Amino acid sequence: MENTDLANAIRFLSVDAVQAAKSGHPGMPMGMADIALVLWRDHLKHNPADPDWFNRDRFVLSNGHGSMLLYSLLHLTGYKLSIEDLKDFRKLKSKTPGHPEYDPAIGVETTTGPLGQGLGNAVGIALAEKNLSQTFNKDGMNLIDHFTYTFLGDGCLMEGISHEVCSFAGTHKLGKLICFYDQNGISIDGEIDLWFTDDTVKRFESYGWHVEQIDGHDFEQIDQAILKAQKETSKPSLICCKTVIGFGSPNKSGTAGIHGSPLGDDEIEITRKALNWIYEPFEIPEEIYQEWNAIEKGETSQNDWINVLSEYLDKFPEDYKEFMRRIANLTPKDFSERFESLINECLQNEASMATRKASQVCLDHFCEYLPELLGGSADLTGSNNTFSKHNSELTPDNGGGSHIYYGVREFGMVAMMNGMCLHGGIRPYGGTFLVFMDYARNAVRLSAMMQLPNIYVFTHDSIGLGEDGPTHQPIEHLVTLRSTPNLYNWRPADLTETAVAWKNAIVCDSPTCLILSRQSLPKLPLTKDHISQIDNGGYVLRDSDNPKINLIATGSEVQLAIEAYDLLAEKGISSTVISMPCLDIFLEQSEDFQESVIRPDTPCLVIEAAHPNSWYQLLGKDDAVMGMTTFGESAPGNILFEEFGFTTDEVVKKATQLIK
Repeated sequence: MENTDLANAIRFLSVDAVQAAKSGHPGMPMGMADIALVLWRDHLKHNPADPDWFNRDRFVLSNGHGSMLLYSLLHLTGYKLSIEDLKDFRKLKSKTPGHPEYDPAIGVETTTGPLGQGLGNAVGIALAEKNLSQTFNKDGMNLIDHFTYTFLGDGCLMEGISHEVCSFAGTHKLGKLICFYDQNGISIDGEIDLWFTDDTVKRFESYGWHVEQIDGHDFEQIDQAILKAQKETSKPSLICCKTVIGFGSPNKSGTAGIHGSPLGDDEIEITRKALNWIYEPFEIPEEIYQEWNAIEKGETSQNDWINVLSEYLDKFPEDYKEFMRRIANLTPKDFSERFESLINECLQNEASMATRKASQVCLDHFCEYLPELLGGSADLTGSNNTFSKHNSELTPDNGGGSHIYYGVREFGMVAMMNGMCLHGGIRPYGGTFLVFMDYARNAVRLSAMMQLPNIYVFTHDSIGLGEDGPTHQPIEHLVTLRSTPNLYNWRPADLTETAVAWKNAIVCDSPTCLILSRQSLPKLPLTKDHISQIDNGGYVLRDSDNPKINLIATGSEVQLAIEAYDLLAEKGISSTVISMPCLDIFLEQSEDFQESVIRPDTPCLVIEAAHPNSWYQLLGKDDAVMGMTTFGESAPGNILFEEFGFTTDEVVKKATQLIK
């Protein structure tokens, strides 16, 4: 069977699926089919019969608009993706959506489409491979030993995230990362020489990458470039593949017209003739399926690994158990008992403490027995307090460390965290100021879409950070995060609430944001009876008989509610103080539970130094929110709280006004 026939199977499955859907991007699959053939048939280590095999090579399609390339490859090589699934391309609830969506059961390693983020995921995956291999590989027994391959296009390299993550990858010598650049010179607006004229080779060589330039339609050149890249173990590799977008189409190849539109029936017919493809739409002859099928080869590779695993168990039984625990994403058996000891320490600690510092206390606890917590900060380690006393520095020459210096790369940090989480065996956490979440927003969104249990340490949570001013003071950010599906946001008020927030983040199966203060906060009057209630997202902190008003607060403003409770009592007005560290979880509780915490038919006053829009789904028309609807100012934090009305007297005044 000729290579061209095998590559053309990819081309025409892609062309036919896009035509059937009447939408899609056929140009990239047609242009990269030859590269995909050589990589997937001759080099990629994977087992379609067991997509979760841990030591498989990872393949990431960063230029995700060419999704039919990936779906064609998965179908042809033997994954559970049928020809009917390909015919359902872009249909509701199909396995083949317009852009790849994370589906490990059929071999889709990550969600891609927003350009450059797949590349960021690939860097994170390669970093995870290096970290775990240096942690577990012993005496020539390599439990972790795989490559990470990614396809990317001009758009991926135009996006700024490509600089963030590729600079990082070069510095960290991620030699098992191999990227294929589809250098076809076309994007949606046309030929890119009017807006993208970078010298990509020099750019990546300056990052410390190994770079090859080849003809992306020459099978021998592709093969040799891959072999060279595999041998270069100290540098990531970029293989610049000169290709023709829409290869084989007589009238549309090499043009923007084939980038994001179907070819049309007439052009498909003449393209079939030009490439000597004699088969009907979605028809693949049996001999081509046989050549493509990767199950037997994959099972052999996996069995070889299982034999290594068995030998490892005999020689290193404790390391084996730890490895298996981590790849299964299980907490240690004594997790609950250890957490109980942390809570006891928190309840006994009387000191005022910023919740960012409280977070570090929690890290000092959890990192001792959860080595899968691989953390870092975007150049704010001392401010985010992400370095625990059990961390070691992850450096270019110590890939087995547990704390990452990401540099000023918020977007890249989160995309890499997504990749590490997707790889498995690692639970990433990463820190920056809450206001700079905006830089990372799209990657945070994708982590929520994929339900990746990253932990985001977002400090400096309000105007309380003070003199750095409105550029650094978050206002609308909590609203944005709380409106994101599958994302849990904790704004704790003291050390104990912070510990509960961290515990929930560690056991959660979705991403979690920890929203933490710069300024010190007093200890809450908590008892052990409160602890399980905190898990529900909101709970009664101070109660009274027949309260006239519910005072609801988060973070630093809980103390204002407590002080207002006492002043209102002096006026003969009873109230309830409700701490709401996680509104998202509270809203998931039953209506009966919510009403057991927030008394119905009783007015509510919410106090939170953030935009108020999060709260209206919980409140009635006669309730009120003390929040922020303007940007902040530059002044000491305590002065700003007074300037914007976050004082005990103002809480008492507004509460009194709400009582009828």
